[in-house]
Amino acid sequence: MAEEKTNVMRVLEQKKIRYTPHTYPCPNGAVDGVTVAQLIGADVERVYKTLVTRGASKQNYVFVVPALGSLNLKAAAKAVGEKSIEMIHQAELLPLTGYVHGGCSPVGMKKQFKTVIDESAQGLETMIVSAGKIGFQVELAPADLAGLVRARFAPISG
Repeated sequence: MAEEKTNVMRVLEQKKIRYTPHTYPCPNGAVDGVTVAQLIGADVERVYKTLVTRGASKQNYVFVVPALGSLNLKAAAKAVGEKSIEMIHQAELLPLTGYVHGGCSPVGMKKQFKTVIDESAQGLETMIVSAGKIGFQVELAPADLAGLVRARFAPISG
């Protein structure tokens, strides 16, 4: 059976960014990052989730934080120069990004939003993020991800 490729994988290949694809079974839909790590046999510290937010200015932002952590809204607001930040409603995710909840990737969204990756990723050789579809992850160097999505690193995890 040919390996299914997601748009995220195609973007990475097009930009000549080295990555390792990971797939996992998810018969009941999205699973949390801890489960993803177990299913793909990776350290949970390397698995990151992608969160989409809206600032007080109504601008949208993308934050990439450790699967075990949570987004510190105050730190996130500070990182992007907003008074406050809130999570967008789940129903807004697909029309805004092109991704479903549990399959949201910082790569290949409909529009490029200002992106911040938690500074903890800088100490990793590779990090694992969603490949844009439930059941698919990509593992790549944090600097490569940051360069591709024009992200910066900041202390945003709670």
